[in-house]
Parts: sequence; C-alpha cells; structure tokens
Amino acid sequence: MKRLTCFKAYDIRGQLGTELDNDIAYRIGRAYGQYLKSENLKEKTVVVGGDVRLTSEDLKLALADGLMNAGVNVLDIGLSGTEEVYFSTFHLGVDGGVEVTASHNPMDYNGMKLVREGAKPISGDTGLGEIQALAERNVFDEVEKKGTYQRIGITEDYVDHLMGYITPENIKPMKLVINSGNGAAGHVIDALEARFKAQNIPITIIKVHHEENGNFPNGIPNPLLPECRSDTSEAVKMHKADMGIAFDGDFDRCFLFDENGDFIEGYYIVGLLAEAFLKKEPSAKIIHDPRLTWNTIDIVSDAGGIPIMSKTGHAFIKERMRIEDAIYGGEMSAHHYFRDFAYCDSGMIPWLLITELLSVKNMKLSETVSDHINAFPSSGEINCKLDEPEKAIDAVLKIYKNDAIDINEIDGISLEFDNWRFNLRTSNTEPVVRLNVESRGCSKLLLNNTEKLLRILNGESSF
Repeated sequence: MKRLTCFKAYDIRGQLGTELDNDIAYRIGRAYGQYLKSENLKEKTVVVGGDVRLTSEDLKLALADGLMNAGVNVLDIGLSGTEEVYFSTFHLGVDGGVEVTASHNPMDYNGMKLVREGAKPISGDTGLGEIQALAERNVFDEVEKKGTYQRIGITEDYVDHLMGYITPENIKPMKLVINSGNGAAGHVIDALEARFKAQNIPITIIKVHHEENGNFPNGIPNPLLPECRSDTSEAVKMHKADMGIAFDGDFDRCFLFDENGDFIEGYYIVGLLAEAFLKKEPSAKIIHDPRLTWNTIDIVSDAGGIPIMSKTGHAFIKERMRIEDAIYGGEMSAHHYFRDFAYCDSGMIPWLLITELLSVKNMKLSETVSDHINAFPSSGEINCKLDEPEKAIDAVLKIYKNDAIDINEIDGISLEFDNWRFNLRTSNTEPVVRLNVESRGCSKLLLNNTEKLLRILNGESSF
C-alpha cells in the first residue's frame, strides 16, 4: 500500500505528477465520501470549487467523480476562492466542502482544503487521517446509488453576506488599489464593484493583475514575501490611492498597504480589525496567536474587549473561537477569522471592515497604525534554517528563562520581560525555527535583542 505524501497536517498539498494527479484526486473523493457516509446513512451533499491553476478543473472533476461514486451528491460552484467553498458549505447547509487550490505554492503544485458541515475544518486529528487511510488502501465500499452532479452559482448570495459586515452609509469617498495577483479573486472584486455602484457607495477600484490566469504571468501571488509587493505599492503611489489590497491565489489572506504604498505588517491589522468589531460589539472576545501579542492585547483591553490567546494555526483558532463564541480571531500571517462567517477565515471581509473604519475615524491608514507601530515595534517573523532546531531553542531558554517574568508554552516558547518579549517555535514541516520579537516603544532594544537571539540560535554566542 503506497503512502500518499500529499496529505499534510491541515490540508492536502503535493507536486503534480508525483504526489497528486487525477487518479489520486478520485481516490480522495471516494475516501471523503465514504468517510462522510460512515457517520450515518443520510444522503450526503458536498460543495466543490477550484482556483485558477491550470490543473484545478481536472482535479476537481476527478474528485467529484470519486464523491459521486461514493454515493455523495456534488454541487460545483466553479472557479472560486477557498472562502467561497466555506460560505457555500454553511450557507447551503450541506455536509462538506472541498476547494482545489495550491494557494501560493509553486506552479507545479496543487492541493485541496476540506471542511465538513458548518464549514468546520478537517485536519490531521479531525478526520483527515482517516480519509488518507481510506485513499491509500484504495478499496472502497460498494454503493447502491451513485450521487448526482450540479453546477450552481453562489456569487450573489456570497456578496450579500460580505456586504452585511459594513454599513454603506458610513463609507466616505475612497480610492482603492486591488491586486488580485491573477488569482481567483477577480470575479468577486467585480461583483463587489457592481454592488458599490448599485448602492451609491463612493469607492473607486483600481485593478492590478486582475485577470484570472492560471499561468500567473506576473508571478505566483504571495504578498507575504517582500519581493511580491512592489506592483501593489507602485500602483498606490501612482494613482494616489487611499489604500492598497493584495491577495494570495485563493484569497483567503488579505494584505494591506497604506496611502504611501507602505506594506502594513499583519500583526497591526489584527489590532485594527479587533477595534472595528469592538465598535460594533463592545465587550466581545477576540482571539489572537502567541507570536506577537502586546499591541492586540492593548487595543482590545482599551476598547473593553476580552483578548484570548490561542495556539497558531487555523484549526486551533477556529476551535477556540467556537468555544469562546469570539466575534473575531486574527493571526499575524494575515489569516483573519469571523464568527458570522462560520468562524472561517476570509480575505474579503478584512478590507471591507477597514475601509469602513477609516471612513468612520476620518483617518488615513498610516495614521491609524503609526502610533501602534511606534508603541509596539516588532521584528516580523524571522525564519532560521537550523540542523537541530530543538537544541537551539533549548540554548535560548537556558540563557533567558531566569530573567523572564513570564514563560508561556502554548505554542513554542514565549518569554516576557519588562520591556520586550519573544516567541520561538519550530516548523511542522521543515528544520526551521521561527522567531518573533517585540518591545514596548523602543526600536533599539528590539534590534539589539533580535540580533542576540539570532546569534544564539546560530551557535555564535552563549552570552
């Protein structure tokens, strides 16, 4: 029995031809269908969609064949971003959903993101392992009745939902640069633009790399990488726009640029979105990850909300949000989660909320974040490739633990001191240590401590 290496901790991702092809996609569909039907005998329905990659349509149809041959009905929403599958799953009240996407991975990759009813995540410890075992075994139950296949459109309902997060009357005239990166976001931006015009919302959209094109003529969209930001930044400056917005391939992450074309780190966007929600629902709970925390805790506490820390990762954030009934959860990696979006992440909701927040505050984006950046300067995430990551972390802990006023191990190690703190965590998939450092209002302290930590991690100093 050959192991399927495309199954990862939270989703399915693999190199085309070697780790993922149409036959494997079919087996995944059969396995997911059998997994769903094993829970009870009720008829099952699953939504499927796919991003713009050249292989996504064929992989999606192979997946759909597997689902149907497992006796599951399939609703195909066509070319879509991941959150459109999430939305369809909870909005239509069906039993599950699958988005075929490789997001920001290289051209020769593709993958799948799976959810169950209510758009609840399926990951390694919540069903993905069982689905993998069934797909690897490749021996499936016979079914009496094959499932059906139907193409449907959900864009109008989806845009209705998105518009529910803002009050149109609050929006002041704004010019926005939106870079879809030739990914799956273009058709949603067009639909939102039409809705703005119909409701006389004074937003002008400048579109960059708007065409949905699986050849990615302008490179794989991944604005988390500094080298992928210049097109958005230059367009903001050229058009004298109020804000720039850029997406990854399946637009479940949203990246923002201020009116000067400067990229805003995702950490500070978490604070802005928390503020936006607390204006609408004071005393709400806000979930955040442990990598960088002080700015978020400060904003949420000042606004009367309740900040709650969760382990990094979508499955952990979503689970904690459900437990706490939190209105919003945010990660510094530009994943933002919303209670009214079935606790799922969305790349469209954040920029809509911040557009409204800037209008209400009558401030520029740079003005809304500058005080917070100065109050809590941060390093951003620094990745260190090391031969022995755990040993390197132990070396850091040994040096700093006696001086720390707080040590937290909710995700890696977080050590807090009077005026600075840091988080160190290992990667699940590669020999990498991820470092995040922040301080209270002192960039020099931040820089000095970041340099010390990097020297220790690289074995250059024991201090």
